[in-house]
Amino acid sequence: MARYLIIMLMLAGFTAVSQTNSTPRIIVIGAHPDDCDLDAGGTAILLANMGYAVKFVSVTNGDAGHQTEGGGALAKRRIAEAQEAGKRFGVTYDVLDNHDGELIPTLEIRLQVIRKIREWNADLVIAPRPNDYHPDHRYTGVLVQDAAYMVAVPNVAPDTPPLKKNPVFLYSQDYFQRPNPFRPDIAIDITSVFDQKIHAVSAHESQVYEWLPWIGGYSNEVPKNAEDRKKWLAKRYDVKLSAEVRKTLEQWYGKEKAAQVKYAEAFEICEYGTQPKEEDLHRLFPMLKK
Repeated sequence: MARYLIIMLMLAGFTAVSQTNSTPRIIVIGAHPDDCDLDAGGTAILLANMGYAVKFVSVTNGDAGHQTEGGGALAKRRIAEAQEAGKRFGVTYDVLDNHDGELIPTLEIRLQVIRKIREWNADLVIAPRPNDYHPDHRYTGVLVQDAAYMVAVPNVAPDTPPLKKNPVFLYSQDYFQRPNPFRPDIAIDITSVFDQKIHAVSAHESQVYEWLPWIGGYSNEVPKNAEDRKKWLAKRYDVKLSAEVRKTLEQWYGKEKAAQVKYAEAFEICEYGTQPKEEDLHRLFPMLKK
C-alpha cells in the first residue's frame, strides 16, 4: 500500500511536460556513438527543424567497436564522428568516457545519466529497452530506468539541481520478443528526412562502412565511392514497416496519410516517469496531429 501511495504522489506531483510556453527539450540516450542516430535520428531532425533543443548522449566512448582499431585512438575517432553526425542532424552530441563492451549499471554511471538529463532540463527522454543482444544496450536501458525517478530527488547527485517536472520516457524500437515484444505506442513519419538521416549516420564511417560490415560478414558489399556508399547505406536501412507500426501510423496520421509513409521511427511509452496524456504527446510531437 505504501508503495502504491508513493507512486500516486509521484505522478500527482509532476506534470508531463513543462506547462510554460517554452519549447520542449529532448534527450536521446544510447550505448554507443551511433545508437541514438539509428534509433531516433529522423525524429530528431524533425524536432530540431521545429526549433526543439535536442541532445544525443552516448553512454560509452565506443573504444571497442572495430576489427583493427581500439582504445583511445578509436574513441577519439568515434567522438569526432559523433560530432560531425550531430552537425548533420542539427543536435548537440555528448559522448561519455566509459569503455565500450564493459558497461554495467553502476551507481557512478547512473549519476552520470541523471546529471545529463537534469542539465538538459529534459521534457522527453528516449532510450533503448533493457532487453537486447548487446549488454551495453541492455544496461543503458537499465541505467535510464534507474534514473527515471531519481532525476527529481534533490539529495541524489546534489551538485546538479533536480528537475521540477518528471520527463516522459520513451523506448526506441527493437525487434526482440522475449520477455515481451516492443509495443509501438507512437510512430513518427520520417520519410521527408530519411535522406538527411542517412547522410548523418554515414558520418560514423568506422561503424557503418567498416566495423558492422566486418562483424556481420558483408564487408565485400561496401562500395568504395562515397556517394555509392550512401546509396548502399540507404538500401540497408530501407526496412519494411511492420503491421503494428502501420496500424500506429494510421491512429496518429489517419489512413490516407499513413498509406504514404515509407519510413518511420516508433517508440513505446515507458511505465516509468510521467505517463503522458494525448495532449502532452501532441505538444511533444506536433506532427502527430491529423
